[in-house]
Amino acid sequence: MVLSQAVSEALERILGAGRVKVQEAGVWLATLEGFQYEVRRQGDAPLLHLWAEEHSLVRRVLRITEESPGRLALEVLRLGRTRPDCLEFLSQERGGNNKRAGRERFRARFHELLTQQFPDEKPVSLTTAAKLQHSLSGNYVRGLLTADSSRWAVLGAAPGESGATYDALLTFGLLWFDQARQSLGRRPIAGLRLFLPQGAGATTAHRLQALSPSTVVELYEFNTENWRARRLDLRDAGNLDTWLVPLRETESVLARVGADIKRIRSLAPEAIEPQVVPGTREVALRFRGLPFARSTPEGMFYGLGDTQLPLTPDREQELTELVDELAKRRSPLATNTKHPLYRSQAERWMQSLVAADPARIEARLDPRFLYSQVPASAAGDRGVLDLLGVTRDGRLAVLELKASEDPHLVLQGVDYWLRVRRHQLGEDFQRYGYFPGISLNPRPPLLFLVAPSLHFHPATDVLLQFLTGEIECIRVGVSESWRRGLKVVLRQGRKSG
Repeated sequence: MVLSQAVSEALERILGAGRVKVQEAGVWLATLEGFQYEVRRQGDAPLLHLWAEEHSLVRRVLRITEESPGRLALEVLRLGRTRPDCLEFLSQERGGNNKRAGRERFRARFHELLTQQFPDEKPVSLTTAAKLQHSLSGNYVRGLLTADSSRWAVLGAAPGESGATYDALLTFGLLWFDQARQSLGRRPIAGLRLFLPQGAGATTAHRLQALSPSTVVELYEFNTENWRARRLDLRDAGNLDTWLVPLRETESVLARVGADIKRIRSLAPEAIEPQVVPGTREVALRFRGLPFARSTPEGMFYGLGDTQLPLTPDREQELTELVDELAKRRSPLATNTKHPLYRSQAERWMQSLVAADPARIEARLDPRFLYSQVPASAAGDRGVLDLLGVTRDGRLAVLELKASEDPHLVLQGVDYWLRVRRHQLGEDFQRYGYFPGISLNPRPPLLFLVAPSLHFHPATDVLLQFLTGEIECIRVGVSESWRRGLKVVLRQGRKSG
């Protein structure tokens, strides 16, 4: 689909959800209330014209950066300019205006907090405006703390934000730190100071362990009653809860329902795979990554999404028809690539291909051993898929998969790498039965970041430069047509020091 058509359809979808507000570079455009629009195809970058009674706007659209329920974000160029901006369309039902107002109130509070916490330094240029060209989010307040002989980059998250916003703090903090260093040129920046509400800093503290010693980052949690901040001691706040389920327990769960699984897999043996749900005695059955049935202690259930029905003898035909529909819609050769069953759970589909032949990603990987979500995390699904394997010479290998562009891929991969490294140092994998017959190499695990070659976010290179030399990272780009078979078209390594 050409970009002009994609933009038109995306605008129709969000306008169909109700009243929409427009903002550009983080600034609300109130004069475009009740706007109309036209998209004119002009080469690879169509022209978007918005107009209302009081104002009109014309921008060249470079790409759609996000389309989610209630939000459409476009990377656009003003005519005559070279730097892109972010043009956003937000459903008023999302409460986006309230969110932004809350962040603006926090910006004023944050200024007072910084002034009290660092009386010899001055907060300057505090803003919540997004800057798409530098991947700077509008979910945070960022700025500088300046003194006669030092400067610090600062970034804070307001109370009441989502857990995902707090978990992403380090990603956007490092991006802001890098941009501040570049913009200030010869005036050095001492480091980065990060601020979260009390009790929200565990994930960030954990991830800070992966940074190079030359990257100076201070982490603070603030109390919303007195608006005082306390610096966290990373030695006491650096580990998150993870656990290993003994491999024999997983095998026991699979054996208990082996007959039922075998019967259902016979409907499409090349596409259906079972997986024990971490921390439970349930087994999910996935069709090229998409869950469609589940075995529980209460029995077998089937269905897509939240619609789960007990699998009784009189419903066997319905299950067969569901699998036939999945085989048609979720096929590598499907002609309708926009169908929800084709597009859903893309990372899971990619995972099934990697698990079937990990050597396509890295020839050194031992095809006998590839575990999913091991170790398990109390944080649950973090938006990317974790795979743990081992090379033929016994070195652990962490694989992070992403089917779309995501600035968080690096630090989410690092998050999992840290967990695996801790269990490796504790010799937990051997004790719990993983990698039987393998003598594990004591060297730190390899980290593979796997995504379609054109979908590595520009932030990837920036974030990799901050990591400790202990992390040997290999970026693996697969072809855009990966559903039809994994083919590596890009391989870039970051060697450990």
